[in-house]
Amino acid sequence: MNPEQFQMALAEKGIELSDDQMKQFHDYFEMLVEWNEKMNLTAITDEKEVYLKHFYDSISAAFYVDFTKFDTICDVGAGAGFPSLPIKICFPHLKVSIVDSLKKRMTFLAALAEKLGLTDVHFYHDRAETFGQNKAHREKYDLVTARAVARMSVLSELCMPLVKKGGSFLVMKAAQAEQELQTAEKAIKLFGGKVEEHFAFALPVEESERNIYVITKTKETPNKYPRKPGTPNKLPIE
Repeated sequence: MNPEQFQMALAEKGIELSDDQMKQFHDYFEMLVEWNEKMNLTAITDEKEVYLKHFYDSISAAFYVDFTKFDTICDVGAGAGFPSLPIKICFPHLKVSIVDSLKKRMTFLAALAEKLGLTDVHFYHDRAETFGQNKAHREKYDLVTARAVARMSVLSELCMPLVKKGGSFLVMKAAQAEQELQTAEKAIKLFGGKVEEHFAFALPVEESERNIYVITKTKETPNKYPRKPGTPNKLPIE
């Protein structure tokens, strides 16, 4: 998917990108490849692949969920900025917080946001478990996103505490997601969530499977969650 095909594919879904926004994506790609030589940000560096598997894939959430309804979003374990920064480029009104435990990734993201001229983007070098217990952030976000960083039961413990009551947790997964969801149902309920919607689709060109789950927060997460760093992964609630 080259940049022109990317722009057309988004336009077909009702997302019209201006020349300025296309330039932001171009600069994002160039900076990703440049910094990737110094640090391991992604295994995908071919332009067509980046536009499809990083940019388009990140924005695919907006085909099913109306981002104009949200004000604040938090991206847990964002890596090289996916999915939150491509979404931010398309929906500039969003106030975005990104949490990642790796300092060098945060250095890249801060430099990237500056280069792209993105405002209202905040970076937090922290473990998700600690961040979720921080009163300044706990239950403060309209939407929390995670893109395949861990199993759904673990993700729920890391992300649900950050979602405000009535807000949503958006899980983006590739294949075998249904099985993961069944294992995670106990955790989702415990942390105050309810699976509201599931969207399954194929990524264009390569036709690989993608799944998006929208989990609504119906009640507050018990105070003891998330547990201390490392515990959710070692002892998932399933």
